[in-house]
Amino acid sequence: MPDRRILTLNAGSSSLKFGIYAAPGTDAPLARGQVEGIGGPTPSITLKMPGAARTRDLTPPEAATQLAALSRVWEAASEALSGSAVTAVGHRIVHGGDRFAAPVALDADVMAELKKWESFAPLHQPHNLACVRAAAAAFPDALQIGCFDTAFHRTMGFAAQNVALTRALHDRGVVRYGFHGLSYEAIARRLREDAPELAEGRVVVAHLGSGASLCAMQGGRSAATTMGFSPLDGLVMGTRCGRLDPGVILHLLQNEGMDAAAITDLLYRRSGLLGLSGETGDMRALLASGSAAAAE
Repeated sequence: MPDRRILTLNAGSSSLKFGIYAAPGTDAPLARGQVEGIGGPTPSITLKMPGAARTRDLTPPEAATQLAALSRVWEAASEALSGSAVTAVGHRIVHGGDRFAAPVALDADVMAELKKWESFAPLHQPHNLACVRAAAAAFPDALQIGCFDTAFHRTMGFAAQNVALTRALHDRGVVRYGFHGLSYEAIARRLREDAPELAEGRVVVAHLGSGASLCAMQGGRSAATTMGFSPLDGLVMGTRCGRLDPGVILHLLQNEGMDAAAITDLLYRRSGLLGLSGETGDMRALLASGSAAAAE
C-alpha cells in the first residue's frame, strides 16, 4: 500500500503555493513550493524538498492564470509525491461568508454556497474554487477540505463587524468580514508557543504581500481588522487602493463616465502600487526601479 499524503493549496491573487504532508498530518511539510508572478512578465516556480531546493523561470503563458500555474504545481507535486497516494487536499478559500466559521468538506452543496461569494472577492474566490474542482479531478478519491480566511474574524464584536448602513442591509450580509484569517490564526498559534505572555495581551499583526492587512488581536482572537466587506479595504496593496472615501466611487460614476465593471477593474486590478507607480505592484521591482514614481 503506498504512503498516504495530504496536499495543501493556497491560491492567492498573484501566487499559488502548495505543501505535501505525511498522513496523519504533521507540522513539517515533506515538500513545498510556489508559483510566483502569476499574470506577470517574469513568473517562476520553486520546489523545496529536504536537502534540495530549486527555482525555474517560467514563460508568461505558463503562468498567465492560476489555472495555468496549477499545471506547473501538478508537475512539481507529482515529482515530490514519488508515487504516494493523496488522501486529502486542504484548500485556502478566501470567503466563507457568514455560514462557515470552521473547516468543512467541500461537497456540491458547499461549493454552490461558496460560489455565491465570488463577487465579494473576485481576485481570489473564483481561483480558489477552480483549484478545488481541478484537485477533485486530479485526485478523485481524496477528501477535499476548505479552510476560510474569514473564519478567524468571526470573533469580532458587533461594532467591528458592522458598516453602519441600514439594519436590513446588515441582515443581508453587508458587514465587515475580514480576511487573511488563516495567516493570523497561524501567527496567533505561534505566538502562544513562543511568547505566551504577549499572546494573552493586545497585539497588532501585519500581513504584507500583494494583498495586505492588519489585525488587532486580544488574547489570540481577532478584535478588529483593516479589511472589511471585501479584500479591497484597508491598506494600500499591490493592485488595490485600500481604504477609499465612498464619495470617490460616486464621483467616478457621476462625473468620470465609469460603470460598475470599469470601477471594479480599476479598484481590483489597476490601483494600489501599480496605479501609483505606473510600473508594477511588486514591491521588490519598485525598490529596484530608478524612476521617480517608484521612489514615491
